[in-house]
Amino acid sequence: MMPFNKCPVCGRELIKKEVEKLLRGGNNVGVIKVNAEVCLHCGERLYSQETVKLFEEIRIRLERQEVKNYKRLGLSFRVA
Repeated sequence: MMPFNKCPVCGRELIKKEVEKLLRGGNNVGVIKVNAEVCLHCGERLYSQETVKLFEEIRIRLERQEVKNYKRLGLSFRVA
């Protein structure tokens, strides 16, 4: 259950949508698809408490390089 009926940033309508989220842990980056409430006007994303907890667990695993069960997508580069 989301705590907001309207966007807390701009007050507009929220819709349920599947989105991709990039998560960073140390030098590693993970990509996950999750459900979120997304504002149609400003793009603000709201996640459930369970999803935020999952994000934190993934960040910790990425930082510790515990990525054995993750699928490799390629390489990432920092552009200066």
